[in-house]
Amino acid sequence: MPKVNVYNMQGEIVEEMELSEEIFGVEINEHVVYEVVKNQLANRRQGTQSAKTRAEVRGGGRKPWRQKGTGRARQGSIRSPQWKGGGVVFAPKPRDYSYSVPKKVRRLALKSVLTDKLQNNEMIVVDQLSFDAPKTKEMKKVLANLKADKKALIVMAEKDANVIRSANNIPNIATALVNTINVYDILKYNSFIITKEAVKRVEEVYA
Repeated sequence: MPKVNVYNMQGEIVEEMELSEEIFGVEINEHVVYEVVKNQLANRRQGTQSAKTRAEVRGGGRKPWRQKGTGRARQGSIRSPQWKGGGVVFAPKPRDYSYSVPKKVRRLALKSVLTDKLQNNEMIVVDQLSFDAPKTKEMKKVLANLKADKKALIVMAEKDANVIRSANNIPNIATALVNTINVYDILKYNSFIITKEAVKRVEEVYA
């Protein structure tokens, strides 16, 4: 059964915690992770790109010159794709890029990235994370104590406005709840900071 050190906000080890092997000790499946990340990025696309085909470009109704006898290549319209100001060949049109991935695949991908974070010592478990008031300076101090002040994702069990607002103004630091974590965000950040309570919640939800 995998184990991890639990730190306090001062960066000191206070205990050792056993983790569920079903979530933090699975065989990492890179292809499944790739498929889920590709799906997430596709679902985020707006799909509002648009260009005009030769049928939609204004003008070009008259043949520019007669078919034969000019010595030039035959042309039917000055709005053909080879002309400046002409239409676009296979012009992109607004479309929906989203598609779905099976729930089991998403779960396996999430377990794979959580296992990867643990194996690469990028997962930091904190006994608790709380502030009396929103203080960016205090959050920076905590991140420095945990040696995670570059790019970090902070995961909490419950919404804490003081923690969220303390982290909001720090570049490359993001917060999330257990029910909102996803594969892409976990991979995007160097450090995965999670409270002890949130670890238990992850094991309950994703087991």
